[in-house]
Formats: sequence, C-alpha cells, structure tokens
Amino acid sequence: MNELLEDCFHLGVKVLLCTNERKILLLEKQHRIKGIYWDLPGGRLQKGETVTETLRRETKEETGFHYLDGAAPFDMILTNIRIPTNSSEVGLILSIYHCNIGSSFIPKLSTEHISFGWFSFSETAQLLATQYPTSFTEKIARIDSCLR
Repeated sequence: MNELLEDCFHLGVKVLLCTNERKILLLEKQHRIKGIYWDLPGGRLQKGETVTETLRRETKEETGFHYLDGAAPFDMILTNIRIPTNSSEVGLILSIYHCNIGSSFIPKLSTEHISFGWFSFSETAQLLATQYPTSFTEKIARIDSCLR
C-alpha cells in the first residue's frame, strides 16, 4: 500500500451534557483564526488514555464537572479540520457522547473559554452549525422535536 495515500487522524471526544430540563451546555471560545464560536466540551486523546478517561479529563478541565456516568455514544464525525504536526498535518475525527446530568450547574471555565450557556436542542443545533456538519446538527434538532 502506498503510504503517501494514507491519511492519519487524531481522535477528539466531545460531550453533550444534557439536563432534565432538556438544556445542553455549550462553551464559547475565541480563536485567533476562527473568531468567536460556540462548542461542546471536549478535546483530543492523549497517549495512553482511553476515550472515557479523555472525556472525563477534558470535561473536568473545561467545566469543573466530572460525573460522566452513563455517557453513551451519540455520533462520530470525520471533520475537515487539519492539525499541523512536526512533519505534516493530520485530520480530526470527533467521537461525540451524550450524558444526562440531571440539573444544570455553573461551570468553572478553563482559560480556553470566555463564557458558557445552557441551550435547548434546537438552539444548540443552530449555534453549532458553523463548526459541525449539517447531519450532526440536524440530529440534535431532531431530538428536540421527538421530546415535544
């Protein structure tokens, strides 16, 4: 097989933290190139970590929340994001999980984020539309319509 044709990827994990009131936590981020945008808590796997360990570490680092019992797979996305490395660049695959956390809380934000908000499923879908594929945001919006 020709190694030049193979593509390499990092795996990122994100979580939809959902309350009993059907609200999802989004974090607002300011990026030097992308500007200001909303995103889900999460980040990339570190060497030797499991997906669950990464999900817990990133969620705790970014929000202060660390009770992710019952997190279940929600979606997987092959993004168009390219990450520079020492020798070239790699793609990014996101594995997204859903976790019902009961009630909302006040996040303890990391320095990566400038604010947070709790949003309905339809609001979440709209706010994530600039960063995520339509198939993903439509899936979130459909949850909202199913629960009504």
